[in-house]
Amino acid sequence: MNIQVKPSNTVDVKGKVLNCAVKDQSGLNDFQKLPDQDMIAIPKVGINRFRVPLNFIHRNGEIMNHDCHASMYVNLKPGKTGINMSRLCSILQDQGGKQSVDLSFLRNIIDRYRDELRDEKSEDPMEKAFIKLSFNYPVKQKSLKSDNWGWQYYQCELEATEEKTFIKVSYEYSSTCPCSLSMAKQYEMEYQAGKTNEGTGVGAAHAQRSQATVKVQIDSTKDFHIEDLIDLLRLALPTETQSLVKRLDEQAFAILNGSNPMFVEHASKRLYKVLNAQPEILDWLANIEHYESLHSHNAAAVIYKGIEDGLREDAIF
Repeated sequence: MNIQVKPSNTVDVKGKVLNCAVKDQSGLNDFQKLPDQDMIAIPKVGINRFRVPLNFIHRNGEIMNHDCHASMYVNLKPGKTGINMSRLCSILQDQGGKQSVDLSFLRNIIDRYRDELRDEKSEDPMEKAFIKLSFNYPVKQKSLKSDNWGWQYYQCELEATEEKTFIKVSYEYSSTCPCSLSMAKQYEMEYQAGKTNEGTGVGAAHAQRSQATVKVQIDSTKDFHIEDLIDLLRLALPTETQSLVKRLDEQAFAILNGSNPMFVEHASKRLYKVLNAQPEILDWLANIEHYESLHSHNAAAVIYKGIEDGLREDAIF
């Protein structure tokens, strides 16, 4: 059966596209400014994956350039056909040429989007605006014992709306299973006492690379850096993976893991206590995953501060 349906909103190419009633300054058709009869609002409309290099001020005062992916949105009011999307990009590039990225940079971008995405200055500012920058953030990491250091890279996001500012960091660490550690030591003692002759007398607890992805809402009036959040994660989960090690460092890492055995539940509660103690952090959400070396599946948990209308487990990660 051959059924053909013509959509009711088929564009009249000759009547509307070729003869647009609104022109831009160069005389070209400007459909974005045409009035819309459907009167349908769109909560978020804009651009994803806009690539731009931006300068960041690190906590030590050093300015480094990082390649970013930007997502930028505003709301579309009823009666509007569209927004000037290129303006989102040009504002970000312009602000990036004037200012290095910090929390105030995000607030300035939001203010400009709300003001400059209007079609006419007589219109009210845009009700909603959003920006998210995704990037890899390098931090010098000193080796545990030797006189060496390496670059540790953190997957990060900075995000702002007209009301809130967020920092998100993915943090890799090692987790040694408490049960496995206990059973390994129990076996070694039994072997040493002659109660078993199985194996070699050496038992190895299973440990695995693990990841905590933590999103925090920051008081934008405070002086808070990405490195400050990394320090808090290191305090809660001190077994961070290492970028450069010698034998001394590897042994120190083994001792550190043996001193901090943890289930994914332990890691969650460690984060809860550390993050809740920081007045600059208004809200937070953590997604934790242990990539099991014993099992073919992963252990995972989600934990959050739990304030009213705050971040929840259904927040997009």
